[in-house]
Amino acid sequence: MVFGNLRSKLTPDRAAPAAAVDDAVPVTPQYPMVEQTIELLPIPAAVVIVDNGRISFAAMNSAFEAVNQGRSADRSPIARLLSARICAFLESAESRDSFEWEIGESVDCRYYRVHLARASGPGTYRCLLTLVDHTSVLRTEKNLRREMMTDSLTGLPNRAGFSELLEEVIGDDPAQQARYAVLIINLNRFSRINACMGSMAGDELLMTVARRLKGALRGRDVLARTGGDEFGILMSLDEGRGDADHVAKRIQGALATPFRLSAFEIRVSCSIGIAFGSDVIDDSEDLIRHAQFAVKRSKASGGVEAYQTQAFDIVREQFGMETALRRAIDGNQLRLTFQPLCDLTTGRVVSFEALARWLDDDGNEVSPTDFIPVAEESGLIVPLGRWAMSEAAATLAAWDVRAGGDCGTRFAVNLSAIQLQRDNIPLMVERALVASGLPGERFTLELTESALIADPDRVTQIMHALKGLGTTLAMDDFGTGYSNLAHLQKLPIDVLKMDRSFVTGMLADRDKISIVRAILSLAQALGMKTTAEGIESHELAQTLAALGCTYGQGFHYARPLEADAAFHFLMERNA
Repeated sequence: MVFGNLRSKLTPDRAAPAAAVDDAVPVTPQYPMVEQTIELLPIPAAVVIVDNGRISFAAMNSAFEAVNQGRSADRSPIARLLSARICAFLESAESRDSFEWEIGESVDCRYYRVHLARASGPGTYRCLLTLVDHTSVLRTEKNLRREMMTDSLTGLPNRAGFSELLEEVIGDDPAQQARYAVLIINLNRFSRINACMGSMAGDELLMTVARRLKGALRGRDVLARTGGDEFGILMSLDEGRGDADHVAKRIQGALATPFRLSAFEIRVSCSIGIAFGSDVIDDSEDLIRHAQFAVKRSKASGGVEAYQTQAFDIVREQFGMETALRRAIDGNQLRLTFQPLCDLTTGRVVSFEALARWLDDDGNEVSPTDFIPVAEESGLIVPLGRWAMSEAAATLAAWDVRAGGDCGTRFAVNLSAIQLQRDNIPLMVERALVASGLPGERFTLELTESALIADPDRVTQIMHALKGLGTTLAMDDFGTGYSNLAHLQKLPIDVLKMDRSFVTGMLADRDKISIVRAILSLAQALGMKTTAEGIESHELAQTLAALGCTYGQGFHYARPLEADAAFHFLMERNA
């Protein structure tokens, strides 16, 4: 080994003190064979020795000399910057060591992988030092990473860059997190502007918005574009949470001035959500999610909203319910119960309203007021509605078999506004009728006023198609919506169902009696029958019958019953 031949001349048999670079002296290569050998290496290489507290270079190749700025150790940046690491290596028991090293400033900075190696163990104070230049690779990686973390349109950090910046600035330290807040700004109706004026105009608007937002912020606040029409802000709270409110108001003021795009003057409003680091969070990424959740509440309220744990917990619970409900629908774990509708004059059962019921995995009854809104928001109301119609038709057909013919009643099935928008209702009803072998006259389909308001023309077509199947149409919860009476007159509606809020407590409230009379008069003028919901006493049933109401439904007659119990109730009541 070359190092072995040098040992007696270059390395004293004693512990070497730490290197003192200031006292280092230039060493003239004395070993041509070593010099010639390392000159063959394509990378910078040198033999480094430590003797009497001095770092010297026993030999080096020309590539190393270029990095080292000459052969002199006293002017050597390598000796000055790496001496401590070299000495630590030589004093250790390791035979090899590698680490990253960079030298220079900004643009001129170069990146090396430094390798130290020696042939002998502890007590040997010489080693081979080689440098592998990674500058071009690292610069390329940094440029690519910069592009990945930057929004190409505005030059701001993008969603990934903003998230990384949060990690760098506030990390996982709760005390540090409490000093910061994240604001999410979402432009209202931007998609409409983009669709009407084109994507280029939309891009121009986004760049202008970014400039205005930047101007509304403090110098130390960080602005990012976290989505198509969404911007994020990381700000420090110097004087408490009020700082975030002040910044939000400045942002609203900055966007209040109209934007000039082509020949149009565009006014842009925004929704702003705020999340504070002082809230309980698992990591900094939670701040962005919390602020985005607050934006949704801001869109609904029209004002600046701060994240609230309770509201988020409710949404999380609803999400869990959605997942469980999807499993229940796929696994056929729901059932129908049936509440009777009776003729107020005779007391006979004329119909049953089919109501969906759900037992969760723990065997607990989930209220329809909880899972029906979740089903509508998630779109699960479509498969749920199909199942309810099919199950109701099959149940009514089974009742006819048990009765030895027509059992003498009909079923009412509810249709939601979401079903009317997303499903082919006439086809769905027709398939259920064909599968059960029942005529459409045996079914009443109940729609709410909100369904009519959403898309009146389409709903009108659907209602005429359902009438063509022979079904009866009822408007549920009448009086709680905003129906256009002129439009109502043109719809093929057979029954108006008065909402229980008008019926409950009616006998003790003269105003409610007046409202009920008005609804009954309207229905009579339009040639419609009426059903009163929420009847809980015989006296109330008699009063409604006297006022001219046709049918009644409520606990006075029966609560929602299981299929077998409902069939027996029908047979006994109508016997």
